[in-house]
Amino acid sequence: MNKVVLIPDSFKGTLSSETICSIMADKVKKHFPDCRVVSIPVADGGEGSVDCFLAAVGGEKAAVTVKNPYFEDMQSFYGILKGGDTAVIEMASCAGLPLVEDRKNPLKTTTYGVGQLILAAAEGGCKKIIVGLGGSSTNDGGCGAAAAAGVKFLDRAGNEFIPVGGTLKDIASIDVSQCSKVLENIEIVTMCDIDNPMYGTSGAAYVFGPQKGADKDMVVELDEGLRLLCDVIRKDTGLDLKDVPGGGAAGAMGAGMIAFFGSWLQMGIETVLDTVGFDSVIEHADMIFTGEGKIDTQSLRGKVVIGVARRAKKKNVPVTVIVGGADEGIEEAYDMGVTSIFTINRLPQDFAVSRAKSRENMEATVDNVLRLIRSMSCKSMHI
Repeated sequence: MNKVVLIPDSFKGTLSSETICSIMADKVKKHFPDCRVVSIPVADGGEGSVDCFLAAVGGEKAAVTVKNPYFEDMQSFYGILKGGDTAVIEMASCAGLPLVEDRKNPLKTTTYGVGQLILAAAEGGCKKIIVGLGGSSTNDGGCGAAAAAGVKFLDRAGNEFIPVGGTLKDIASIDVSQCSKVLENIEIVTMCDIDNPMYGTSGAAYVFGPQKGADKDMVVELDEGLRLLCDVIRKDTGLDLKDVPGGGAAGAMGAGMIAFFGSWLQMGIETVLDTVGFDSVIEHADMIFTGEGKIDTQSLRGKVVIGVARRAKKKNVPVTVIVGGADEGIEEAYDMGVTSIFTINRLPQDFAVSRAKSRENMEATVDNVLRLIRSMSCKSMHI
């Protein structure tokens, strides 16, 4: 092989995308010393997304003092990609669940800091801003971020306030015309890998509220607040976000990004592939290696493996998928551009046991796959 492209997703809880790229690259160089290796670590928009983008295309971090989930000052950051025109923001860096520690309460947490990061990136000269959703401690529909950007929220008495999950019900009107002018003519793309609606039993509060600290009564209150927010957004902006897939992402931040920032939602892998110029990167590649913790029917909806495979198929580049586990019903993946699928677990062990061996299992599997490719390459040379 003369050129390979590595673009795996992380194996949640065991191996980061960057670690997997490193393992694969080492093994490729072992068996094909002269092979050119292109590594593109992938993140889903949550914690670590900025680092992955910077590792893939280059750039630097910019430090910014913003508000944390409880309106307290904290040091956060965003990424400025090589060239300086594009910024990457992960909302988890200032609104993430780990930041609240033992103070989980989505009735009170805010995305205000995310709005501050968006403004900072725009004021810094970025013309495109990628916002990654994931790992949030919030359920404010993006109202906090919008308020930081200048959007006005008024209660029934005409008083302005910054809504949080527990006060969404108090919003009587929204004035988006007051949004900062610095955001005009800036493209904002939101990375979102779920399709949950804004509210309802499959919406933000019911599905994700409990992991943020919401009990049953709180879930009902949060859901009702999002329902009312949706009504006011429709009344004051003309946007009906009720059934928008992904509107419920990150405490309905998905809906907020559309309503308040004029953003559009895109699968994370598609954002990554566009940003790194993937279609050009894979030109003349002999093989693409990708993977994820588990490939299943959910994967077929367009996450990392399938997103990569679809692009590769158009260029007629083979795709080897290495995963932690493979479920039944994934045969359709082969029609979408996947060439072969290998699992790293070599023994029938419970995940509690095998997770500790993830690195050595990954190394062994990649090594064996490359031994096979090398032997086939040598055989073809003698035919």
